Amino acid sequence: MADDSNNIQQGVINRQGVIESYAAIGDSFTEGVGDPGPDGTFVGWADRFAVLLADQLPDPDAATGTAGTAHGNFGYANLAVRGRLLDQIVAEQVPRARELAPDLVSFCAGGNDIIRPGTDPDDVAERFERAVAELTQSVGTVMVTTGFDTRNVPVLRHLRGKIATYTAHVRSIADRYDCPVLDLWSLRSVQDRRAWDNDRLHLSPEGHTRVALRAAQVLGIDVPADPDQAWPPQAQRGTLEVRRDDIHWAREYLVPWIGRRLRGESSGDHVEAKRPDLLPL
Repeated sequence: MADDSNNIQQGVINRQGVIESYAAIGDSFTEGVGDPGPDGTFVGWADRFAVLLADQLPDPDAATGTAGTAHGNFGYANLAVRGRLLDQIVAEQVPRARELAPDLVSFCAGGNDIIRPGTDPDDVAERFERAVAELTQSVGTVMVTTGFDTRNVPVLRHLRGKIATYTAHVRSIADRYDCPVLDLWSLRSVQDRRAWDNDRLHLSPEGHTRVALRAAQVLGIDVPADPDQAWPPQAQRGTLEVRRDDIHWAREYLVPWIGRRLRGESSGDHVEAKRPDLLPL
């Protein structure tokens, strides 16, 4: 897959000027699961990306020489809810995003559909495209997000071909609707185990940070660190330690996850969007 950080879609910033409002829609990835804040609320890549966007606004008090902050003029909404399938995101979040009509919407959806047995990535992509078409009629810019390369992810590695097919569709849709692409497949740094939470399904705080930096790069924003910077070296783990870790993960995370699927439950049941309105940071 191509690396969009090298041919950054400069037009998003240069054609429209700075972005003054941003809404994120999606599932647990965009809600920020795996990256808890001090109060227990998840932070995540979208919140961190919003700060990078807000930093691009000029300080309204700079001309007077008084202390001020550009963040006060920036509006951010995060409508994402963990566990949501594509059709739920389209029904619950897309209308709200269109109503808010921000300068930028990030749209990451379909991942929970793709990992379900029997789903067709071609069908999921068709429904995703219809939602992109709706969004582009109402908001300034829609940034779409590809899937991760799951070659090193237990359980999900056998779905790599299915995820790659969906990712190819997402890139094609982006071409048709002139959408910038947050290409997670090409982000090599998240192949490291340290980029992932203990559940191995969600990013760690550092993983979320690297995705936020890549998102900013895609929009042509100078970032304070390279999202693909190499991780510090670490000691090689022994076979016994790896096996013990795998057993612990299966007992603590995999079995409960399978149980919820069998019972038709979702981790997002009774969860609401953390930032349903465009509010200052």
